[in-house]
Amino acid sequence: MIVHLLKGKIHRRNTLDQLSMVGPESMGIILLTAATIGMVFTVEVAGEFLRFGLGSAVGGVLAIGLGRELAPLITAVVLAGRVGSAFAAEIGTMQVTEQIDALYMLRTDPIDYLVIPRVIACCIMTPILTILSFVTGMIGGMILADLLYNISNSVFLDSAQSLLSVRDLICGMIKGLVFGWLIAVIGASWGLTTTGGAKGVGQSTTTAVVTALLMIFISNFFLSWIMFSVLK
Repeated sequence: MIVHLLKGKIHRRNTLDQLSMVGPESMGIILLTAATIGMVFTVEVAGEFLRFGLGSAVGGVLAIGLGRELAPLITAVVLAGRVGSAFAAEIGTMQVTEQIDALYMLRTDPIDYLVIPRVIACCIMTPILTILSFVTGMIGGMILADLLYNISNSVFLDSAQSLLSVRDLICGMIKGLVFGWLIAVIGASWGLTTTGGAKGVGQSTTTAVVTALLMIFISNFFLSWIMFSVLK
């Protein structure tokens, strides 16, 4: 994949189609999930913080949690289930119905035609969706903090501004980039190695999602360790 990217052979139409699928078509469920997570986090944290007189720190804690961990993970998990499975199923169906062989007969490399557009789409859209998830989660938490715990929006935002740094958001976007790359590569690779007809397509799809989720959580640990411990 890296060698093909360096050659610069990119199918623009396929890439635009995949950008639409990964980005706008996935945005609704990702933002809804992010808003829910932001509100749940606020419910769990605000009550305990108010008990110790730390209500003014709720916004900052939520901002750090979302920016560093929750927003990238939420985005990646949803995309792994929605997009990674679609990649594996679509390419797997093409493999078992010999459409991949037809591409070779037409002198079209399936890596250039099928894999590269999906990798580019995921690597571009996942960091963008991560930032949108962060903003949506913060809005959900801010609204709930005001309604349930009488923490004003200004106090909430001031706390977030004082505790959150630009570096935290950049690290979250880097995580999104890595997660997007993993989702696309794992989904496409399992699709291309599918055998056994319709049953094989189902197995490849399931395995692709499970593998992507496992790799996302493992890589998240190492990325967090490097970003917030080694390079702190």
